[in-house]
Amino acid sequence: MTSPSTTLHPPAIPLRSAPSVRHLPVNLFASVMGLSGLALAWRQAAGQFGAPPLVGEAIGAFALAVFGVLAAAYLAKLALHPDAVVAEFRHPVAGNFFGTIVIAVLLLSAVLQPYCSTLAIAVWSLATVATFALSGVVVSRLLRGGIDAKFAVPAWVIPGVATLDIAVTGAQMPMPWAAEVNWAAMALGTVLALVLLVMVLSRLIHHDPLAAAMVPSLMVLIGPFAVGFLAYTAMSGAVDRFASMLFYFALFIFVVLAPKVFRRDVPFAPAWWAIGFPLAALSNAALHYAAVHAAWPLQAIAIALLAFLTVVLAVLTVRTVRIAIDGRLLAG
Repeated sequence: MTSPSTTLHPPAIPLRSAPSVRHLPVNLFASVMGLSGLALAWRQAAGQFGAPPLVGEAIGAFALAVFGVLAAAYLAKLALHPDAVVAEFRHPVAGNFFGTIVIAVLLLSAVLQPYCSTLAIAVWSLATVATFALSGVVVSRLLRGGIDAKFAVPAWVIPGVATLDIAVTGAQMPMPWAAEVNWAAMALGTVLALVLLVMVLSRLIHHDPLAAAMVPSLMVLIGPFAVGFLAYTAMSGAVDRFASMLFYFALFIFVVLAPKVFRRDVPFAPAWWAIGFPLAALSNAALHYAAVHAAWPLQAIAIALLAFLTVVLAVLTVRTVRIAIDGRLLAG
């Protein structure tokens, strides 16, 4: 039976703050990464399996539109709440998600390439400079020391993967200096991704499990191998034995992590977009591998991964739009 005191003075319910651009998470730029990767995968599937070319181009246009909206909103956050942006950048976990911005721009340069080569070159060049700068900041922070091992989460791998993406998207750039920039990116990205990956794996093995909200970011661990495959084959021009090792290990990591990530007890949040680009990189890698080794099981894997990626990103898009409409996306 309810007591009079309970009726007159019900328990306080924590109120959600009013929606504000101050609460726009930088990790939402991962949505552009995933959508751009999906567009490139469908573009490849069009030439490889005869898929409708319009699908990839429409997704690419949507990725550009999403980036425009997010860029405008985050610039508004920077103008109105610079303290929030600085705090986010300096955070030992959230700061790594600034890598999603530069990866998104690098991938958009590849989306733009067939339409305007000059614009694609300018976008890629700008993103390349920003990516190298971000890598320098990450290394500088690590060498400063004093970072608690509990902060070594999968998001730490993003800056290393970002540097590898320079080579993935820049292998076809016509500038005479582009090749050396790509090899420098390969060198830096490979070592940085592997070092950070070892640190993250050590934390996952020896410390407490990740919080439920961070579980989707486990998929980022696919990145160094799937993106490494794409970067290596783009620069070497061949799918050799080393490339095969990278591809199959990326596929293995996906099979291991999928049951841990795709669970009903993992709540939906913008952080779910962290799964988009690693899956897109794996899908693109599978398509490229199947194009070289035209065995039907490899083609089936490539088609299945593309279908899975498409469904997953469609669901994430619908759910993100839903929480944006009801105000939860920008609520504190």
